[in-house]
Amino acid sequence: MAKMSGSIGTFVCGALCLAASAGCGVGIAQPDRVDWEKARLVDLTHSFDADTIVWPTEQDFRLVVQHAEEAPGGYYYASNRIEMPEHGGTHIDAPIHFSRGKQTLDQIPIERLVGGAVRIDVHTQCARARDYQVTVRDVEQWEATHGRIPDHSIVLVDTGFGRFWPNRKEYLGTELRGQEGVRALHFPGVHPDTAAWLVRERQVKAVGIDTASIDYGQSTAFGSHVTLLSRNVPVFENLADLNGLPETGFNVIALPMKIAGGTGGPLRIVAVLPGLR
Repeated sequence: MAKMSGSIGTFVCGALCLAASAGCGVGIAQPDRVDWEKARLVDLTHSFDADTIVWPTEQDFRLVVQHAEEAPGGYYYASNRIEMPEHGGTHIDAPIHFSRGKQTLDQIPIERLVGGAVRIDVHTQCARARDYQVTVRDVEQWEATHGRIPDHSIVLVDTGFGRFWPNRKEYLGTELRGQEGVRALHFPGVHPDTAAWLVRERQVKAVGIDTASIDYGQSTAFGSHVTLLSRNVPVFENLADLNGLPETGFNVIALPMKIAGGTGGPLRIVAVLPGLR
């Protein structure tokens, strides 16, 4: 966690004001009630490096050093090239990823990516079963304790699997690559019925999870992807440090690389835990 500087606070305040002014203010802490000098940021992003976990059929992230030397002009100059799949590491799934004709990455309204959020903790269920799928009953039980999820919230699902990063065997259930690796995936996800309920009953803005996919590892139909993305609800995957968040009372800013025509892309996502006056 880090204390928010004045300049970052100004940016965050503006971003949250933007979301509120767009009519997406339910569940969002109003900026005039937040003490930005005391607000804390929680980085929910895994660093991209040689250990970054990608789907078994994808190539690994590569940072290719192009320059790292003293230049003839007397100054130091460094420059790299990055090579990576859209859907590796902490990333966003744009609606077109599983729904023909829906929004590409650059078309997602920024209001969808900023706003009030909740964390649904399913550590216990997922510790008992790697292939667990979060149910509507899980969400209803969460609401019985913490209150109704406000409409137009960002929902973050905390399976506890983030603690395994970057160990591929523990995180994905396998170290195998290619189609053989896909068949051997074992990790939890959100059941398609639950995804449909979140869209229908709570009009969620986005859904995130600390696993490699919003669908559980053994899925072959990817029903939660289809359900959410076909309704232009973006998905955040491979999130980090969700256990550092409260269940309610925080905001999320999830800003991806703006790739024209992209089906997804790397995501820098932070939670804002404000200090109230």
